[in-house]
Amino acid sequence: MSDVIKIKETFPSIKAKKINQINNIVNGFSKPKPCIQMTTKGPSRKQVIISIGNDNIIKFMKNSSIHVTNLNRNLRNAKSEVLIDFICSDPLEITVVTNKVSLPLDLLIIKNYVKNLENIDSSQIDTLHLLQSKSYLKIIGIPYYPHGNMQDHLSSQDVELVIK
Repeated sequence: MSDVIKIKETFPSIKAKKINQINNIVNGFSKPKPCIQMTTKGPSRKQVIISIGNDNIIKFMKNSSIHVTNLNRNLRNAKSEVLIDFICSDPLEITVVTNKVSLPLDLLIIKNYVKNLENIDSSQIDTLHLLQSKSYLKIIGIPYYPHGNMQDHLSSQDVELVIK
């Protein structure tokens, strides 16, 4: 309470709401940062996956901040709207996280940059791709033995016929 009085004495023209905000900042009672609610769980299509050998990953990640800067410069020079936010890795691949979904030209720029690095063995770079979406469709109401014969079970042609 004494902190509020000191703030009011120091700044007599400040309104009560501002005094409360200043008091919260001084005492460390700030509001929690807003959290973005995602509708999807897991990785997004803003990630470019580079599959390379384990030795290459270690060499590449030693200078990852330099690679982010150089890649962003290359993307800007190509007039791309995509920029790299950060690079992370796991034992099998490097993940390049971007601000937007990368176009084929952006993927080519990233691939050429990684392949032309001196300390990376470019023969071990397998693929460079975006995450692929996998959707599943659960079909119900189609009998497994549609013809009544226990030997003749459901085939893909039967499913296509029902869906059409």
